[in-house]
Formats: sequence, C-alpha cells, structure tokens
Amino acid sequence: METQAEFRRSSRAIGWQVAAVCAALVLLGAGLALAYMFWQTRPAEVNGPPEPGSVRVFLDPADLVLGGVVVGLGAIVCAGAAAWLIARRAVRPLEEAARIQERFVADASHELRTPLAVLNARLQQLALRTPADDPRREIVGALREDAGIMSGIVDDMLAAATGTAPQRGSCALTEVMAAAVADMTLLAEGRGVRISTSPVTREVALPAADLRRCLVALIDNAIDHAPSGSTVSVTAVAERATARIAVADHGSGITGIDPSRVFDRFAHGSPVGGERLGDGLGGAGAGAGAGAGAGGSRTRFGIGLALVAELAERHGGTVRVARTGPDGTVFELVLPFADEGADR
Repeated sequence: METQAEFRRSSRAIGWQVAAVCAALVLLGAGLALAYMFWQTRPAEVNGPPEPGSVRVFLDPADLVLGGVVVGLGAIVCAGAAAWLIARRAVRPLEEAARIQERFVADASHELRTPLAVLNARLQQLALRTPADDPRREIVGALREDAGIMSGIVDDMLAAATGTAPQRGSCALTEVMAAAVADMTLLAEGRGVRISTSPVTREVALPAADLRRCLVALIDNAIDHAPSGSTVSVTAVAERATARIAVADHGSGITGIDPSRVFDRFAHGSPVGGERLGDGLGGAGAGAGAGAGAGGSRTRFGIGLALVAELAERHGGTVRVARTGPDGTVFELVLPFADEGADR
C-alpha cells in the first residue's frame, strides 16, 4: 500500500511539474503576443496614414488582456490535466510490477515462517533429548542458531515488503567475523580452502544478523572461486570513522562482466571452473548444511552480492570490488563504527 501511494504521489508530482512548464510556456507566449499587440496600438501606428489596400481593426487593450488571461488559464488547466493523465499511464506498469513484487515477497515470507517455526520446535526437542556429554550437541546448537538466523532473514524480507524501516543496532566486529567464518568453515574444508581472519575490536553500526549475512555472502563467493589449497582472507582495519573489511581470494578474477555490475541482481560473469562469479547466495547460517554438497557445483542465481550491497547501503555503508585480476579478487565492505555514529 505504501508503494502504491508513493507511485500516486510521483504521478501527481510529474503532473504538477509538466503543468508548471506548460504554464511558463503559455505565459511567455501570451506575454509576447500581448507585447506585440500593444506595440501595434501605439499612437504612431494608430494615427499614421493607412497603407493602400490595408484594413485596420481597433481593439480595446483591456479586452486583449482579458482574452489573453482566459486563453492562458484554459491552456494551463488543459496542459495540467493532460500531463497528469500521461503520468498516471506512464507509472501504472511500474505500480503494477511493484505490487506484484510486494505480494510475492509477502506471501513467500509468510509461507516460510510456518515451516521455520516447525523446524525450530523440532530442533528444540532434539536439543532437549541430546545428552550434555553427547558430541553431537554442539552441532544441534549450531543448527538451532542457523534456524533462528533464517527466521530473522524471513522477517527482514517481510519487513522490506511492507515498507518497514530497517532495524538499527550495533555489534562487535570480532564476534561476528568469527561467527561468519565458523558458518563457512565446513564448506571451505570441503573445497580444500582455508579461511584466515584479522578483526578489529570495535563495534559497527548495524545489527549482528545483517553483518553476518554480508560476511557470509562475501566469504561464500570467495570460497566458490578460490583454488584448492589457497586461503581466503577476511581482514578488517580501522580507517577514521569506518571499518574497512576486505575479503580476498586467489582465484582467476572477475571475467565476462564489469566488476561494478556484480552487485546487480542475477548478474553472472564468465564460467570459471564450472562456477560463475558475482552470484553468491550465501546468507547467515548458510554454512550449516553447505558441506553436504561441498564437493560439487552449486546452482547460483546472482542474488547474494546484491543483498550485500542493499544491506550495506541501508546502514550507511558501501561495498565494492577493490581489486580483481588473474591473481584474485578483493571485495571491500566499508561500515561506520557505532561509537562514531553516536557522536554525529
């Protein structure tokens, strides 16, 4: 509903802008016409000798002004109405597309909440039936955490579909980096890749779940293109009021697409070793079951990096390809520190 109201406001704004331009043109034309008529009614022109065969028509200047005002106002009203109708017709397909998108996201989010709630309940039962000394209890706990994160992602989707303002918060960068690496360790081991980290002991201005989703997606993409036996590094440095987090791999670089476009939805680069770049789907908690297919190729759809860009922008940060080439690619995530944001 909010998006539809926004489209209606946009169409009205376009209508008013076009009407204002038309009004300016009408007033300019009317002013020039009246100026010419008044110039023709000068005493020198009126009292001068008539040319042979010419016909003179004398008009009252007051009548000319009144006629010009009426014609001008009528033209402005007609132009405004036409502009509003044209704007409405122009934005109607966009309004319909946005409405369909909102309905899909809302329906998908709502339908996913029920099975996730059931999954959470079953994992809770499993945790209660797992003895404290059972080595599998740690895995059950990780699964419960991953299911909770998935529920948070679905809630975020539903909030985005309804136009709810993003949730604000802060988190410790060191802890979230460690959690993201733990999520992806199983997948990395299955591909013969190591993950190294170098955190900064500061808090950044976004919720832990959102930062974890960003890091997991970037690490997932790096693992996907890192050769076996190499290391994916996740390094954070403090730079003035921001944390600059670099995720680097030693793959063959971005090919077949401009590096700036890897953050577009459904963007793909050229195949590299059976995979495509710029399509990481990793979300927070993705590592829980990733190892099952770690040895083979995964189906990708070019959404993960787009979500990273949206999350970073939502919280006042940015993400970019800092460097890419035959020796690897470095993605750079820049986020404001929480304490700096409080001072501003």
